[in-house]
Amino acid sequence: MIPVRKLETLPRSQKLRKILRIVTRAELRLAAGLAPAPEDLAFLEGALGLLPGDPGFSPAALSALEAALGLLPAEPSRSLNTIRHILLAETGRAPADWDFVDHRGRLDPAKRRVFPGMRAYLEDIRSPFNVGAMFRTAESFGVEKLYLSPLCADPLHRRASRTAMGAVDVVPWERIAGGLPAREPPPPHRARAGPGTGEFPGGPFFALETGGSGPEDFEFPRSAVMIAGSEELGVSPEALELADSSLGRLSIPVYGAKGSLNVSVAFGIALHAWAAALL
Repeated sequence: MIPVRKLETLPRSQKLRKILRIVTRAELRLAAGLAPAPEDLAFLEGALGLLPGDPGFSPAALSALEAALGLLPAEPSRSLNTIRHILLAETGRAPADWDFVDHRGRLDPAKRRVFPGMRAYLEDIRSPFNVGAMFRTAESFGVEKLYLSPLCADPLHRRASRTAMGAVDVVPWERIAGGLPAREPPPPHRARAGPGTGEFPGGPFFALETGGSGPEDFEFPRSAVMIAGSEELGVSPEALELADSSLGRLSIPVYGAKGSLNVSVAFGIALHAWAAALL
């Protein structure tokens, strides 16, 4: 590890990147229930002491940094987290979900409250970020199982799994070899990808799409499959036909000029309303 006295002589960007690396390592150890390595602590004491004298920080960043340093002995996790994000911003990195440190540890499937029969079908969700967010939301609101269309982004893609924050390992899921059937009960299909080789989900079905009832008026069933469609095109005509002949459509009212929500956001609002109706 570079001595602190040499660190002080480095160009600012290089110095901050090296401090950021050690701060991140220390925070990850704390999140895992471990004390920071002694050599990291010794380095941090000296390296963090250099930061308040750095003239490159804005007054707001410097004030937040000094407050975090003062908090370090009492609340090391929160202090290091604040320092890390200040350094991320100073080094020109906008943090993504995978930059976040989960201090709650690995998910315990035994702690999940699952609503049997609450299932969802992700139809052609193209963005790994959205798929990961939808897995995380499904885990939070007790979804029993997720089904993915053949063209849905892979939940095991690094961007999806990082955004899901462990939920891909906890929520049962399966990729279906064919699309949703039209009206008739589907035959069993082998999964093209993902764990398990079960059957296509049986209904009833409803679609998360415009033109339907809002959450306060929709009659949420105890057991059904909610269909969430493509970010660009929404739920397919075939799936809408299936939903309209079954339980209908659930719509999230919006009041802005955009007129629509990101699919993962709408998915979360819908699942929250569905779970609340089942309590």
